[in-house]
Amino acid sequence: MNRNVMGLDIAKQVFHLFSMKDGKAVKKKLKRSELLAFIAQLPVSLIAMKACGGAYHWAREFAALGHEVVLLNARFVKAFVVGNKNDFNDAEAIFTAACQPNKRTVAVKTIEQQDLTMLHGIRRGRVDERTALANQIRGHLAERGMVLPRGVNQLRKQLPEILEDGDNKLSALSRRLVATQYQALKDLDEAIKALEREISAVCQQHALSRRLVDIPGIGPLTAVLAAADVGDGKDYHSSRDYAASLGVVPRQHSSGDKQVLLGISKRGNRSLRTSLIHGARSVLKYCGDKSDPLSLWLKRLIERRGFNKAAVALANKNARIIWALATRDGDYVPQTAQ
Repeated sequence: MNRNVMGLDIAKQVFHLFSMKDGKAVKKKLKRSELLAFIAQLPVSLIAMKACGGAYHWAREFAALGHEVVLLNARFVKAFVVGNKNDFNDAEAIFTAACQPNKRTVAVKTIEQQDLTMLHGIRRGRVDERTALANQIRGHLAERGMVLPRGVNQLRKQLPEILEDGDNKLSALSRRLVATQYQALKDLDEAIKALEREISAVCQQHALSRRLVDIPGIGPLTAVLAAADVGDGKDYHSSRDYAASLGVVPRQHSSGDKQVLLGISKRGNRSLRTSLIHGARSVLKYCGDKSDPLSLWLKRLIERRGFNKAAVALANKNARIIWALATRDGDYVPQTAQ
């Protein structure tokens, strides 16, 4: 490899760089304020980093300076760490991983893709807050002998009745506290609905996500998340590679002539993988009374492999369709009978 290769271990304020020159290791420690100026005066290089927090920002900055940037899968880099864990050893492992012909890379996201991811992440955070609050309310009421059915909808339905019932075991203080928590629950509901309206609006404005909602099992939430993840699709060699990057393919534990396929690998974007599988479940749930080619295929698959494996198979199929629509300027065309 003739070009200059550098492994860069990034952090918030301190950065560690490792490279080789004339057969000798070169190590350098840089502050955040020094990094860009140092990289700017280097000859055109291949700069490798782990795909972690802040990596997309630095990848765009280094690419603007004319360098080639590679983001490496953290699990792939870990195999090349030699000795104890420290920042220079991590930088050396990144350098070694970047020199491999079969390196596992991660696509650099654009600012637009990160905006879509941020919107989804904020909504997911609000949903997690609501779940935690609902569990807290349920626990407090259970301590007073009031055990509620599972589900946030049941909580919304029964809390007003509990607060209005003067004969239950709530004291005046606990009644006021539960009322405050109930109001917080309603506020979170409104915040989540507002974010979902924002996501739906963005879905209609974004060219790719607007086309993705035509795929069975994909709604506005999944479409926006998929558009943020796949980009233009050119960072993946094929639809199979993209499906594998989402972890909806089997893990393999094979030796010799014996091939053993395990459960799905569950790698890559967890939120998107979960959304694709849940969307696939909704399609499978209502395919029994339909006679279109997709429903017929799904019914045969359910009979042969079971409901859960059929859901993952449809999620895999949808991931491939997402890649195809991202790389080609066209709309989703449902499968027709042959």
